[in-house]
Amino acid sequence: MTGPDNAVLDEIGRIIGPDYVVTGGDAAPWSQDWSGLIRWQPLAVVRPATTSEVAAIVRLANVRRLPIIPVSGNTNLVKGTMAEGALMLSLDRMSAIREIRDEARVAIVEAGVILSRLHEAAAVQDLIFPLSFGARGSAMVGGVLSTNAGGSNVLRYGNTRDLCLGLEVVTPTGDVMNLMSALHKNNSGYDLRHLMIGAEGTLGIITAAALKLFPRPRVYATAMVAVPSVGAALSLLNRLQDETGGAVEAFEYMPRTFMAALLQRFPEMRPPFEKSHDVNILVELGARAPRDVTPDEAGEVPLCAHLEAVLAGLYEEGLILDATVARSEAQRAEIWARREASAQILRVRKPVVENDIAVATDQMEELIARIQSVSQAIDPEIENTGVAHLGDGNLHYVGWPSRDDPVLCRAVQEAVEREVIALGGSFSAEHGIGLSKLPAMAAHKDAAALAMMRAIKAALDPNGIMNPGKLIPGQ
Repeated sequence: MTGPDNAVLDEIGRIIGPDYVVTGGDAAPWSQDWSGLIRWQPLAVVRPATTSEVAAIVRLANVRRLPIIPVSGNTNLVKGTMAEGALMLSLDRMSAIREIRDEARVAIVEAGVILSRLHEAAAVQDLIFPLSFGARGSAMVGGVLSTNAGGSNVLRYGNTRDLCLGLEVVTPTGDVMNLMSALHKNNSGYDLRHLMIGAEGTLGIITAAALKLFPRPRVYATAMVAVPSVGAALSLLNRLQDETGGAVEAFEYMPRTFMAALLQRFPEMRPPFEKSHDVNILVELGARAPRDVTPDEAGEVPLCAHLEAVLAGLYEEGLILDATVARSEAQRAEIWARREASAQILRVRKPVVENDIAVATDQMEELIARIQSVSQAIDPEIENTGVAHLGDGNLHYVGWPSRDDPVLCRAVQEAVEREVIALGGSFSAEHGIGLSKLPAMAAHKDAAALAMMRAIKAALDPNGIMNPGKLIPGQ
């Protein structure tokens, strides 16, 4: 480490305490992505405990032109926290749940709060923060806001942007921008809150947020359903929404290929049906009203009985091929375990091609067919699989090529992106851009939109210190 670097770290140590300036081998937990396959060596990891400490560090970094990469739970999937030679700023010590306002249904939290801990705190007040995904036990609020994370409940509650009322942000010049309003209506100029959400730390560091909470469903009705096609699955979703007054919380697609890989990797898991099917859907309803949750004299929960009755009717119509409804919390957990094992199924086999993509829901069947066609044209022996948040049109496509050839893998990935764009979709649905998707941004993002993004970045971060090189191509 050079002299100037030592001087900077000494100065940061005086701001936050030398024990919270982590270097060398001690920085290993922050020096790789979640998979352990991508590694880097940061200059240091600094761990402030307050917003004022974050602001002081950023002011110093801005003066010294020192790149600074904010990091939360480090569950990013697009190389968004790579920080070779840069200063990483960890928010893990800023982990206070400042306030749960149950009447207003608002949580005031710091950016280092782990998502599952927020879930637990809300549950004490009979509320939920509905954002949920497999990494909820390590992902932090600042990270999910910075990437505008999605998950399984977007269908009913929206993505992270929809769940945020206010923010506290340290700007690239080290000022503290207080947008911590808990208002549902605030029409006072540019919505800078939305500008910061999804910016991946390139425009500032989110240090706290005001988040929406919702009444906790008193009962869930969860089922696995087999349908003849993806198009039939969309019809099933619409029918269920009509029959339940919009009570569908999750609607997840798992194809036959995924189920086969799941059972091969975890043979102790039971298949959902006696017979395997091409299209398998996890559907979950949630309700709170007494008419839906109060058991009858036989102990039957009305919501579950209604779901069974609707599915029975659809079976008679031929819209579904099979169904099994969870009769206990253990059976519900078993159903969800299949879906939440996807990261351990889809990404561990190499080589792998991944696309986090989205189309309008009525284009999903066409997209899957096109992916099969274009990928096999490039590699006839490729194995295609994936999972989808089918209710919001988000497909996590995975292809396992026949050989470990980076050129072939990139050709498949780009072909999939072109098909998505041709259908009016997006090459990035919920994982963000980071470094991984910069080529797609350059190829497919509207030129005028890119120019405006570059102008915003230059205006707010003139020294280019905030997570440089990420999100915007050519920066």
